[in-house]
Amino acid sequence: MLMCVQCFVVGFVGDSLNRNMFVSLVCMLRGVNGEVRKWRPAGADRGFTFLRYNLTLAYHRTNLLVRYGSWSASPNGGPLESLGYKQGHRIDVDIADQTWAEAPSFHDILIFNTGHWWWSSSKFDPIQSPMLFFEKGKPIIPPLLPPEGLDLTLKHMITFANKAMRPNGLKFFSTQSPRHFEGGDWNEGGSCQRDQPLSSEEVKEFFSLDNNGTNTEVRLVNQHLMKALEQSSFRVLNVTHMSEFRADAHPATTGGKKHDDCMHWCLPGPTDAWNDLLAASLAAIQS
Repeated sequence: MLMCVQCFVVGFVGDSLNRNMFVSLVCMLRGVNGEVRKWRPAGADRGFTFLRYNLTLAYHRTNLLVRYGSWSASPNGGPLESLGYKQGHRIDVDIADQTWAEAPSFHDILIFNTGHWWWSSSKFDPIQSPMLFFEKGKPIIPPLLPPEGLDLTLKHMITFANKAMRPNGLKFFSTQSPRHFEGGDWNEGGSCQRDQPLSSEEVKEFFSLDNNGTNTEVRLVNQHLMKALEQSSFRVLNVTHMSEFRADAHPATTGGKKHDDCMHWCLPGPTDAWNDLLAASLAAIQS
């Protein structure tokens, strides 16, 4: 990995799964050399410079890639109010989240992800706090469903990143990381207590869209990602299939939470393999 990224500024842009990958890479590099200085560029959640290799890593936290916040009905009325909406979350599909909006101008390599929050009814309750999509400052009417909002967001953010990225900069997009809940979702008593990887047949059962199970978001998200990235200059890091087998690699109850964490990954673990995949992709580009 070090041979591929020396003298580069590398940024991870996305949700906590991308943070998982970022932390994995930081740990791997610190194992080689501990001469590290903290560095926090504009919008970044955290960052480090590895002095011996002139390598800088940063993580920019963004759940949806775009700006969002709470929305409440205006007493003066409006398009959404006329449809009966009283509150929700305003999602501006054409405005990059400020946590990473400047990142393309100072990173040589950016690795993006998004997905989990778009299918999370616990984050955006479709009744109590629905996602309400805005474009050019105005609500989109008729309102979009979250998958449609994701498509439009990806379209705008891919265009934004292409225009804003520094010359010769490299852009990667990671496919969706799988979850391994059994017996229900995270807030329904779901757990992940396996100590062995899944078999090929078990992977099919876990993630098949035909089953409409708890963990199908991974395949649903990827359908939208691959469609959006098809004609773009982004390179795809397909981390999904290799990770689908690893039902044994989540923190579960050891993370100190009240419920099993069957979404994030233990370290060492699959996220190390994701970084190996990134290194192989960079080596192929540089060869």
